[in-house]
Amino acid sequence: MPVAKPLWEPSAERIAEANMTAFMAWVGERESLDLADYASFYGWSVDQSETFWRAFWEWSGIIADGPGEVTLVNADQMPGAQFFPDAKLNFAENLLRRRDGADAIVFRAEDKVERRLSHRELHEQVARLVIALREEGVEPGDRVAGFLPNMPETVIAMLATAALGAIWSSCSPDFGHQGVLDRFGQIEPKVLFVPDGYYYAGKTLPVLDRVKAFAAELPTVQRIVVCPLLGDGSGPLNFDERGVWLEDYLPLPPVGEIEYERMPFNAPLYIMFSSGTTGKPKCIVHGAGGTLIQHLKEHKLHCDLKPDDRVFYFTTCGWMMWNWQVSALASECTLLLYDGSPFHPDGNVLFDYAQAERATLFGTSAKYIDALKKADLRPKDTHDLSAMKVMTSTGSPLVPESFDWVYENVMEDLCLASISGGTDIVSCFVLGNPINPVWRGEIQCRGLGLAVEVWNDAGEPVIEEKGELVCVKPFPCMPIYFWNDPDGSRYRSAYFERFPGVWCHGDYVELTRHGGIIVYGRSDATLNPGGVRIGTAEIYRQVEQLPEVLESIVVGQDWDNDVRVVLFVRLAEGAVLDEELTKRIKTTIRQGASPRHVPARVLAVPDIPRTKSGKIVELAVRDVVHGRVVKNQEALANPEALDHFKGRDELQS
Repeated sequence: MPVAKPLWEPSAERIAEANMTAFMAWVGERESLDLADYASFYGWSVDQSETFWRAFWEWSGIIADGPGEVTLVNADQMPGAQFFPDAKLNFAENLLRRRDGADAIVFRAEDKVERRLSHRELHEQVARLVIALREEGVEPGDRVAGFLPNMPETVIAMLATAALGAIWSSCSPDFGHQGVLDRFGQIEPKVLFVPDGYYYAGKTLPVLDRVKAFAAELPTVQRIVVCPLLGDGSGPLNFDERGVWLEDYLPLPPVGEIEYERMPFNAPLYIMFSSGTTGKPKCIVHGAGGTLIQHLKEHKLHCDLKPDDRVFYFTTCGWMMWNWQVSALASECTLLLYDGSPFHPDGNVLFDYAQAERATLFGTSAKYIDALKKADLRPKDTHDLSAMKVMTSTGSPLVPESFDWVYENVMEDLCLASISGGTDIVSCFVLGNPINPVWRGEIQCRGLGLAVEVWNDAGEPVIEEKGELVCVKPFPCMPIYFWNDPDGSRYRSAYFERFPGVWCHGDYVELTRHGGIIVYGRSDATLNPGGVRIGTAEIYRQVEQLPEVLESIVVGQDWDNDVRVVLFVRLAEGAVLDEELTKRIKTTIRQGASPRHVPARVLAVPDIPRTKSGKIVELAVRDVVHGRVVKNQEALANPEALDHFKGRDELQS
């Protein structure tokens, strides 16, 4: 039987030029180590994690008062450990280190708006806003919120907030009234940034009437700063007496240097929100230092970003990938921001952008790649993507067939980096590696400095078996706390109840013999028919190969003192879920997975509910199937889709 080969291997030249190679050599000389490959380097980075993180701090050139004498205190406590307790830094100061005329931000709002800001112009805009916010009374620890599209002003507002030592939080303008209040109502912001509207799928969508409604229920907001996107930012603003156009809020340039507030390493920087589909979203607070050092590590080492690289990620400001992308400024890169539909006017629009702006990193979701495949697009034949070095994919597991599709239809010489982590750590546990091969269906590696293991139900580490993704040692980007959780009970229950003292992430995964990871889905959505655990991604991988099936969602239904698998499918136009297609779906699953994976029921639905960041919501559908109320439908992009799963006669027999 022939030995499987990787889909991609980096050239000797690429390995030699990689930041990962340079840092390994630097550490090897400094610590008198013989680091033969990534596996040995990873092993050292978790065995000697304090030495690793201090070494990376120095090598990456973090701007700070520090790092101080102590790297880690309470190393035996999770939660409770703290990195660099004596260091002081400012997150924005590290992202604004470059001041020349090269592009810092390129922005497109579909085909309606295109703008550029140089690093020098970005610094000036942030400096002006820092003065305005300081005059507003914004101080360290205050909250500043953004209800904003993925536009330059969002980056500017975040950086100005961080420069003052205040805390930034954002969501996208497609959130409804209650969805905004469920988030910003908990954190009580002092200043709120909003747009006059946004564009999506060719439509112009004003938002100030909606802002007026929810802002009336945010009494702590002193000022509502309106960032123009639809108009020119002038004229009367009559929607709220606190409202002011951005340009009218700012002092006239030039304003000189920024007076940064250097704060403790673990001072709060971001408040991120869980999806909130089972109640009000959790408010997850991330520290400035942990976010900075983790993002620098992922960007410089795992993505091989260098000055002048051009970084694109298709994201909204309600998804942690926005925060992740913006940090590429600390590596002196250009941010390629896009706001709007990825399929307007057609599925080529993001590749048009990547070609025009010579994107070196192209970031997207597994669902987007699957949609391109279903649309029969072939960017390799229609676009010049020769500048692209890395393509990242996240949001849901990237199935093996999608790996094949990327290499066959996008680019052959490409580091395809499926990545996984999330809002909880505002970064990745497992991700790409520019000096290692890409194996079909596998995330390349575990992140340096993160002691990631796969544990079975008995709490034992396993290889080439499915289990829980855990992290057994402290790491800098753990949340520092949850908002409104004074005794830390909600924080501990979220990550440390399953295996006390060990971070349990809630992903059902497998560690491969290559040192990679396969993600089978969320643990809380794992199916359990007959006591056998099945990851939902295992079923999606099979059924979504069929051309008739655009997408699917699978849940476990309590039935006859057991659990049975129920599969819902959204079909392509013209397709019908008749007996023949149902049989073909079941046969495909049986042959590609196992008889255990075959659903007891296959039902068609016209739409599948998803979060604002595009993730399908298996738990919400499971609740509907069992007649339970979905507590927080405001968290969904299309809550009306839940109606398609209610009262189905087919689920009663």
